[in-house]
Amino acid sequence: MSFLFGNRSSKTFKPKKNIPEGSHQYELLKHAEATLGSGNLRMAVMLPDGEDLNEWVAVNTVDFFNQINMLYGTVTDFCSGDSCPVMSAGPKYEYHWADGTNIKKPIKCSAPKYIDYLMTWVQDQLDDETLFPSKIGVPFPKNFMSVAKTILKRLFRVYAHIYHQHFDAVMQLQEEAHLNTSFKHFIFFVQVLSTLYTYFTVSSIK
Repeated sequence: MSFLFGNRSSKTFKPKKNIPEGSHQYELLKHAEATLGSGNLRMAVMLPDGEDLNEWVAVNTVDFFNQINMLYGTVTDFCSGDSCPVMSAGPKYEYHWADGTNIKKPIKCSAPKYIDYLMTWVQDQLDDETLFPSKIGVPFPKNFMSVAKTILKRLFRVYAHIYHQHFDAVMQLQEEAHLNTSFKHFIFFVQVLSTLYTYFTVSSIK
């Protein structure tokens, strides 16, 4: 949620993705922000009673895109092809980019190039009304949850890279509280999503 970042610079790596005001998803976002504002991150990620799981996942996926967008935007001056020639989170975790469409075979690239590919790809998914419908009554596609999980998995890599490569810069900028809160929020959401997805999948089989 943007209010996590207070009054600091609103610099982002990519343009912020806005949820249309007046839409049901906007109401869900405000509900989540109100709960998150209480300081209870675990309650903030819980599916509200009577709400659609897909819609809740869509709202949170957009929000995490915006959060990571802002967080990476604060360290872009420290993340270059020279300082980060590969996209990694330590010697055991190196990420190669492929999107299955424009780049089918995974390629090795610098961290800023990888994150540019990644955030552009996520932005394209979020802007696709057939994947992330914003209008009431428009159904989510059958592969929505699979797409959302892939987005979240890839966004996690940006957190991992920031922590491993740029945490000193984050501390220098006094942004560690924002990063830690955002990451904890993200992890709690992914944990709850895994539980909810299993529950709804099993329930649909009965």
